[in-house]
Parts: sequence; C-alpha cells; structure tokens
Amino acid sequence: MHRMKTCWSVLLCGSMLTLLSGSPAAAQTHKPTAKKTPAHKAAPRKPAPAKTPEPVDMQALQTQVMLDRAGYSPGEIDGTMGASTKRALDAYTKNGGKTDTLPADAVTPYKITEQDAAGPFVPVPEDMMEKAKLSTLGYSSLPEALGERFHSSPALLKRMNPTAKFVTGEEIQVPNVAAAVQPSTAPGASASPAPTAAPAGSPAPAGSPAPAGSPAPAASASPAAAPSPVPTSGRQSDASGAVTVTVRKSMSDLVVQDATGRILMYAPVTTGSEHDPLPIGEWKVTGVQKEPKFHYNPDLFWDAEPTQEKATIPPGPNNPVGVVWVDISRPHYGLHGTPEPSTVGKTTSHGCVRLTNWDVMRLASLVKPGTKVVFAE
Repeated sequence: MHRMKTCWSVLLCGSMLTLLSGSPAAAQTHKPTAKKTPAHKAAPRKPAPAKTPEPVDMQALQTQVMLDRAGYSPGEIDGTMGASTKRALDAYTKNGGKTDTLPADAVTPYKITEQDAAGPFVPVPEDMMEKAKLSTLGYSSLPEALGERFHSSPALLKRMNPTAKFVTGEEIQVPNVAAAVQPSTAPGASASPAPTAAPAGSPAPAGSPAPAGSPAPAASASPAAAPSPVPTSGRQSDASGAVTVTVRKSMSDLVVQDATGRILMYAPVTTGSEHDPLPIGEWKVTGVQKEPKFHYNPDLFWDAEPTQEKATIPPGPNNPVGVVWVDISRPHYGLHGTPEPSTVGKTTSHGCVRLTNWDVMRLASLVKPGTKVVFAE
C-alpha cells in the first residue's frame, strides 16, 4: 500500500552502494577473450519457473484474528508475529485471555461484489499540493479497500489468494475478523470547528460530511466467531460509562479502560518524534470528527518542502489523518487514523497519536467530550 505518511511520519530509507573493483584504465585496456561459436545450435533456454508465493504462517494469522476479535488489536493483520502482535498478545494473556485454542475459522471465503469493485479507485499522489486538487482521497485499489475492511495488508490478501484477479464475483479467502465498529459521535459530542492553524502536532482537521463518491465499505463476510472471554473487551462498559484512554510512549500502545479497570480496547499506536515529542500529561477529549479534512501549513512542519503552500486536503481513508479525528484539550493534538496502517507502532510522527483506521473507529465509539486521556512515558 503506497500511502502518504500521516502526521508527516519520519521514515529513514537506506541506500545500497555497490563498489566496483578495478580502475577505469584497466577496464579500458582489457580485451575479453573471444568465444568460439558452437558447432551445433544451442538448446533454447527453459523459462524460469514461476515464483511460488511465500506460504502464510497460519498460526500467526490465527493469533492475529483472535486478538482482533477480542479487542486487543495487533494492528494490520499480516500473518507474522511482529512486535505489535506480541505486545497485544502479552496484554491479552495478562488480562485473562486464553490462547490454548486458536480459532479454527480464522479464514473465511468472501465473494467480491459489484459494489466492491466499482470504486472509483484513483492513485493517491505523494505531493500535498496534488492531493489538495482531488475531491476525495479514497482507496487506490480494490485490494487496499478490502484490506481495510478485513483489517489486513493487501499483500497478505494477495498471498492468501495467489491466483486471484480481484474482480466482481470472484471468491477469495480473507481473515475472519469481527465486523468493524463504525465511527460515531458519542452522545453530547460535537464536531466543533477546528483551529485553522496548528504547530508541531498534526493540524487539527475541520469536520465535514462523508465525501460524495467515496468507495462504499465492502460487504461483510460471514459472521466471526464470538470473541475469547475477556470481560467487555471491545465494548462500552456497563459500569458507569466513564472511561480512560492511556497512551504509553515506551510501549507504543493505547489502552481504554472503564471505571473498574476493565480493558475495553487495546491497540498499537505511533506517537511523537525527537522533533515533536508526545506531550506527556493528562488531557481530555473535546470532540470526535468523522471524515475530517486536513489543513496543511508547511510553515509549521520542520520537514516540509520549502516550495509547498498551505492547502486543504480532502477527506477519505487516504487523508493524512485517516477517517476519524479525536480532538483533545492539548491544542492542535489529537488521536487519529492513518493512510499507512503498516507503519503504526513502527515509525514516528509529528506528535499526534496515530492508529489504524479501524482501530480509531473503535476508539471513537468509546469516547466522548470529557473522556480522560493520559499520555505517559
């Protein structure tokens, strides 16, 4: 999935330098040995065998599906036991989750519908100025859209379906995750107008309705099995309705607990960077905005291109702050989604807290204005 970094995440990409032995002069004077022409016609070279896709680690996939269903998100499901999955599994077991039996139905068939394939799918430009010219930042491909629907990487879906063409009517295999929680504004919440400018933290977006022509969510696969018995995981508490959101910088994770201490949600997150560290302290939710716009001001970003100008980036899953913005009392900071779920928990941002789009949708269903938010080391 090729997406623009949310909160201008800092990625360091190395380059390989190949050293060629021998001086230029030696190369110019060396004459290759003449080859003899064979007396017989050489046999035609056999085509290289097709590369066999790397098999999916089913135990890792089952573990990730189990965690996702239970509300202990591993982040993007990719069929590998990465750091985010291991941290989620540790939190799950410490809070009573059982791992003696992994779900036998972790994979389920899904038939691609006309609505799924209709799109429209448009390549997402890297440049912010080009993004601003679009009416919406929808999905760039059907595998990307299905990946978000099933909380999975497009690469995993392709590995699970090596011969699939991803067209209408085709039946593919997908991770059997629980139905995604739709973003909702909690009672009493309001999508209050956002500031028009922002400092180091991601610029707070302005609320807006869902853009016309946005790709509709893929139809649901068969119902997932009931979650493992971790009390109230992934659901609103029945105790008092009061919840606390805690983001731990050292663990790159987020925990939502009710007044009794029960975990309602666990998810990997990406927090601040050296340039824009996470503002440690206690804050409160001030509002929840769905399908936010992103007000980009290059003057407020240390790594912005000097030739760029202020711009309003349209809403959509590929918007720099994803599909939901949870605003907090710390000016210009929030918890939000991302167009790059594979980087959550692995890279740095400009100070805000970034989750996968599906995890921030779940978070939005659990918080409301006044909800306590703790940023801890």
